[in-house]
Amino acid sequence: MSQDIYDESVYNRFYDNLQPFLNGRNIEHAKLKELKERAIRTATPTRFGSFAWRSAVSSRVAPRTVYLGSEPVRLPSVTDLQREIIEKAPEELHNVLHMIRTLPLVHIRRQMGDNNEFNPICNLYISVADPKNIRLAYMWGHTLREPNKRKPGPEFIMFHIPDEHHIRQQVLTIPEYNLNIALGTDYMGEDKKGFLRQAMYSADKQGMLGLHAGTKIVTARDSKDGKLKRYGVLIFGLSATGKSTWSCHQLGLNHRDGEKTEVIQDDIVFLKRDGSALGTEVGFFVKTDVDKTLQEAMYNALVHKSALFENVMVDSKGNPDFLDEVLCANGRAVIQKDELKIRRGRRMVGISAKSIDLPPADELDGLMFAFITRRNTIMPFAQELTPEQGVLAYLWGESTHSYASQPLRAGESVRIVGTDPFIIGSRAKKTNQFHDIVMDLFERYPDKIKFYQYNTGGVGEIIETYPEGGIKKKRQVHKVTRVPINLMAALQRGDFRDTNRYERGRFGTKEIVHVDEFDLSPYDPKNFYSEDQIQQYLKDIVSGRRKFTEQVSAEGLKQEIIEAAERSFQIVKEDGRPAESAQEVHEEPDEWAEPMDYEPRTRLPRDRGWRWR
Repeated sequence: MSQDIYDESVYNRFYDNLQPFLNGRNIEHAKLKELKERAIRTATPTRFGSFAWRSAVSSRVAPRTVYLGSEPVRLPSVTDLQREIIEKAPEELHNVLHMIRTLPLVHIRRQMGDNNEFNPICNLYISVADPKNIRLAYMWGHTLREPNKRKPGPEFIMFHIPDEHHIRQQVLTIPEYNLNIALGTDYMGEDKKGFLRQAMYSADKQGMLGLHAGTKIVTARDSKDGKLKRYGVLIFGLSATGKSTWSCHQLGLNHRDGEKTEVIQDDIVFLKRDGSALGTEVGFFVKTDVDKTLQEAMYNALVHKSALFENVMVDSKGNPDFLDEVLCANGRAVIQKDELKIRRGRRMVGISAKSIDLPPADELDGLMFAFITRRNTIMPFAQELTPEQGVLAYLWGESTHSYASQPLRAGESVRIVGTDPFIIGSRAKKTNQFHDIVMDLFERYPDKIKFYQYNTGGVGEIIETYPEGGIKKKRQVHKVTRVPINLMAALQRGDFRDTNRYERGRFGTKEIVHVDEFDLSPYDPKNFYSEDQIQQYLKDIVSGRRKFTEQVSAEGLKQEIIEAAERSFQIVKEDGRPAESAQEVHEEPDEWAEPMDYEPRTRLPRDRGWRWR
């Protein structure tokens, strides 16, 4: 790729010229509690005593996000839109300086993490020329804690200027100067992810590994020796696959017997070589499509007065409807970790761990790396992986587009290394780091380190491609049979209790064949597809994995990982014939640009006695 679109001298001058403006007279330096009164003036109050706002932009502008700097931090490939933004960045940065010294700004300072090693101090500057944008600082401030002057840092800066015209909407990340700039969007997720992305980049440079993963501790009774054992868990997953749900789920464990789940984090952590993971946030920015009966703890946090809503349907009487996605399919809320509670008899019991950090492996009975995917054809609901296969699961970071959410791309693979759309620099370097850390952990603790993959999608979907008017369209021939949430809970519960049974399957991994309390036979792909069709789906998946591995290999992937991938591709039968009527899957090149962090509208409002006409 041509390097002449980048101008490092401009980025350096911008940073130097910015410094005198950070304490300008147009900037108000505020504490979080000082922002509440002004923020709620533009809010819709709910019957729970909480507050809701709406944003004009309801998701991150990932396709308009670029990384500016030296070769190691640049995107390996850019779209035409990103190229245009990079080429025009010098002019835009000049305009940004003018806006920073001209517009009224509020500066709020918060701390990420709670340890003595790595506590990024996050400085958010929000333009409040439009007074309602003060809520961005107020909402974001509740995800982090008050700074401690004795903590080590480093210092990060982010400018958020919604006032920029929407035709110049963009996010400029300048990693080597710990700086992010969001322009022309009023979505709070840009602030959250801007700082967390920067923190992962900084943590990687300090020998840790920033992960897009939730963490929790599960205490379960071992079926073999009858003892209660304590497991650390890291849960990887793309947005809309269930990472937050399963980070906060109780799994149907027997609390009367001492079993439990303790929630630590739901989004970003920093993995260390001893197996511990430093946490980041005290407030979670979660999707609100929560069902009370299935996600009790998250629901109870959402209906607590401390919840802060963005783009959630609230009726005229102040009732939030978390399952109504007519106005926006990316309803979000900042919920407080300490308000994750479940009912036990007559009492409400908190399930939040006291610390936001996952302890090291030597303090636990086991450490599990769990990779969540969402596929709707032949992928098993649970697979037990070897360490080598676990590294490949991290490399591929797989899911698919849904017919319900994106019918034009239904069935197409989504592959993001580490399920992490916020990687700055080489994806191969991240995979190499993950490989080195987990292989070293496995060597030191061979009986403690486990790897699993869970499919929160389903089985049986068939989508056909057909031509119409000179373009290819898709139709759903057979709907997916989704994995029930209580079955998925049982699968994970069985892995902690060691009651599940796995056998080698068609993917070359150990596939689930027995779980207590459930019959798995209705979900056998052979109930839905012929053997030819199954082989075609398998070939499509392997083909996509091969292409993606080749892309990442070009960025410096370790030879042993490449060889492991090549071995995994041997699961395809050489004489496998094309399917007779299987879904026609076309593996598209996976774009490096960050995907949108939501699935578009997936459901209509629940029936209230009226019908569409």
